[in-house]
Amino acid sequence: MISTPSKEVQPEEKWEDNGPSRRAKWWYSTFHTVTAMIGAGVLSLPNAMAYLGWGPGIVMMLLSWCLTLNTMWQMIQLHECVPGTRFDRYLDLGRHAFGAKLGPWIVLPQQLIVQVGCDIVYMVTGGKCLKKFMEIACTDCTQLKQSYWILIFGAIHFFLSQLPDFNSVAGISLAAAVMSLSYSTIAWVACLARGQIDNVSYAYKKTSNIDFMFRLFNALGQVSFAFAGHAIVLEIQATIPSTPEKPSKIPMWHGAIGAYFINAICYFPVALVGYWAFGQAVDDNVLVGLERPAWLIASANLMVFIHVVGSYQVYAMPVFDLIERMMIRRLKFPPGLALRLVARSAYVAFTLFIGVTFPFFGDLLGFFGGFGFAPAAYFLPSIMWLIIKKPKRFSINWFINWASIYVGVCIMLASTIGGLRNIVADASSYSFYT
Repeated sequence: MISTPSKEVQPEEKWEDNGPSRRAKWWYSTFHTVTAMIGAGVLSLPNAMAYLGWGPGIVMMLLSWCLTLNTMWQMIQLHECVPGTRFDRYLDLGRHAFGAKLGPWIVLPQQLIVQVGCDIVYMVTGGKCLKKFMEIACTDCTQLKQSYWILIFGAIHFFLSQLPDFNSVAGISLAAAVMSLSYSTIAWVACLARGQIDNVSYAYKKTSNIDFMFRLFNALGQVSFAFAGHAIVLEIQATIPSTPEKPSKIPMWHGAIGAYFINAICYFPVALVGYWAFGQAVDDNVLVGLERPAWLIASANLMVFIHVVGSYQVYAMPVFDLIERMMIRRLKFPPGLALRLVARSAYVAFTLFIGVTFPFFGDLLGFFGGFGFAPAAYFLPSIMWLIIKKPKRFSINWFINWASIYVGVCIMLASTIGGLRNIVADASSYSFYT
């Protein structure tokens, strides 16, 4: 058993938070989770279907939806698995499950890969969608190169990153959640209205056997990238008040159910209708293939841009907290506005640099989806559940958890290899910083 953390706070830690603000309502968790989960990955699902095919693609999406909903429930239940203690961070729960020394080495790298990886992908997505919007909305304007649009998107976050905590970005997160539902609906409705392209083909994409294998691996990562949110679910739940009569797991689970319902009505129509319309010719961002009506496609791209602005902040907040805590405790950096300005600006600059350097949307989704999201969403929660809750051997709960672990490890290995290989392959023919 883990002892209840000491309530004594060191002077240099008083500025940090003394624990997160616990004023959030259950619906806060819904739109924070929707913002975190329903991101740019939804637009790549038809492309993943083109490599997986109808049957395997539908099975993979249904399996991922069910398994990650179960692991989300497990994370919510484990938030207060020790009476009198709330594990407000994924890292805290990892320490409890794996031990004070081993826990951070297992959990923290995976969580950072998810959070930083998402922010890098959102840098690329935000810049691309802003570029696409301007090309449609202003055909007579001088068009800027993609790198400049990514820089513009990054510049916005140098300002937004100074907002202090999750509650302060609630309005941005709500707007982002509304946008995600809106542009997902536009994507599949526009595909349905457009109809099938001429000579549409649902055969697997024509490429060499080796290349197809790696692209297939990458498609698995694209699917796993679409089921995010686990890396910050405890941080979101930490903002909800909790009492013995009404523990935080009740409103948090209500919020998670709402988020997964919205997830389903966004993901499955986009994936299935997008693949139906374009077949193997679908782009890694389904909106790219839609040209009419111009105003609707421009609106969808603007909505994606607004959504990833909010998503970036939702994923960045736990990273900001980690960086600032480290700078105060280890580097003895004085707390205050200067710390926030330096730490957060440096993080935004880092993600901006990587996003401008490697703007390969589909490949980044596959790589980070496998390397980070598969462990954080598929099998780490199940491993911690088996360690902490110790379900009866060969029970249904025991089998479900081992199934999650097996599927998650397979996805992690395959999609990480596929995504990394595709990044290298695409980089060999790409002109950097153009």
